[in-house]
Amino acid sequence: MNKKDILFAFLCGLAVAWIASDFITKYGWLFYIVLPLLSILGLWVVELIGRKFLFAHQAGKFALAGAFADVVDIKVYQLVILALPFSIVIKAFSFLVATAIKYWANKTWSFSAQNNPAKGWEILKFFSVTIVGLIIDIAAFYYLEKVHIGISATLWLELCIIIAALITAIWNFLGYKFLVFKK
Repeated sequence: MNKKDILFAFLCGLAVAWIASDFITKYGWLFYIVLPLLSILGLWVVELIGRKFLFAHQAGKFALAGAFADVVDIKVYQLVILALPFSIVIKAFSFLVATAIKYWANKTWSFSAQNNPAKGWEILKFFSVTIVGLIIDIAAFYYLEKVHIGISATLWLELCIIIAALITAIWNFLGYKFLVFKK
């Protein structure tokens, strides 16, 4: 692992700790220690596995980049929803902000894609995969949001965003790997 990998894994762990501490407040400060270390350890493990199976190394980096972008998605949603109470529109906006971060992180880090002379075509393919992901994300969020369980509405909305992002991540990983950043 190089310094860039360690730094990005550490930042991803801190970002996830920010969300995790919303769920467990009493010992939430522990997340700020444990999750960055687990992110670095997890990246090291997938790097070892990735020496034999490149797919595993890319999937590990994709997961960390996605986790970071999902934190951005959640926090942008929470910030903008305060001013505009249109949850589906705000969810689409927060998804697109997170997508810009995902493009950069996946291109330069997860899939280590070289500068493509047909960059416009690459961006078009990326956003095509992402638009399908947006539809999946919003549909999953919409249906999950309608379910009411015994936790606070704020935490349930965060969980809805996370679950929708996990569902969407499967589509996005396969699309980015095999359609956008294929070597």
